Amino acid sequence: MKHQRGGISHRRITYVVAGALAAGVMLPSSALTQEANPLLPHNLSPWGMFLNADIVVKAVMIGLAFASLVTWTVWLAKTIELQAARRAARRRLAMLERGGSLADAALACAKKRDAVAQLILSTAREAELSDGIVDDGFKERVALRLERVEAAMTRHLSRGVGILATIGATAPFVGLFGTVWGIMNSFIGISESHTTNLAVVAPGIAEALLATAFGLVAAIPAVVIYNHLARMIGGYRTLLGDASAQLLLIISRGQLRHTATLPRAAE
Repeated sequence: MKHQRGGISHRRITYVVAGALAAGVMLPSSALTQEANPLLPHNLSPWGMFLNADIVVKAVMIGLAFASLVTWTVWLAKTIELQAARRAARRRLAMLERGGSLADAALACAKKRDAVAQLILSTAREAELSDGIVDDGFKERVALRLERVEAAMTRHLSRGVGILATIGATAPFVGLFGTVWGIMNSFIGISESHTTNLAVVAPGIAEALLATAFGLVAAIPAVVIYNHLARMIGGYRTLLGDASAQLLLIISRGQLRHTATLPRAAE
């Protein structure tokens, strides 16, 4: 009896092992190919998808990352420059509003490079060239000089800001190009692997969509920063306009004094 039971138990173990082997043989070939498929990336993090991306998609993402770096560099540099220029403009404007002659203002701004100082020195230069003759032609010439200095100083502060508009307008399309290229490669991979398994297609599509994400990350801050700097430059130009108005008022007060002293001189 013991030998019969031992033989039965050995036969059962043999049947179980054979069944397991048969089940392994009957596993779907797709499951085995998924594990052994070298096309499937093992790291689906953003960095892993970047490393596994096509060379064109990599170039697009690197370009967009560089554009984003340029955006934040321009923001930092222009914010510091504009804040310093606005502080100097307010200080000069307060000096003009306190009154005083044009000669005193020109003496205080000698060898200074800020915008309002250039307005004052340009006005003083025109007064010197006009031999102190204050008439309507002198006021027109001064207004023309002030307008040119304002435009030049505003143009100087606006340098580098236009690139933000370019990045904001083109970055989404550059990212879209990377996405289209990556999806095209994904469909080529489907054709070459002769499978429509989503696990094979999804990583390539994810890598392609990452390029679009890079484009949006580069474009959105560029547009916001461009609008912010444009408002700051507009406010700065308003300060220059106020300074020009103060200079014209100083000239007008000088003109009134000049016309009032003429009759006494004639007497």
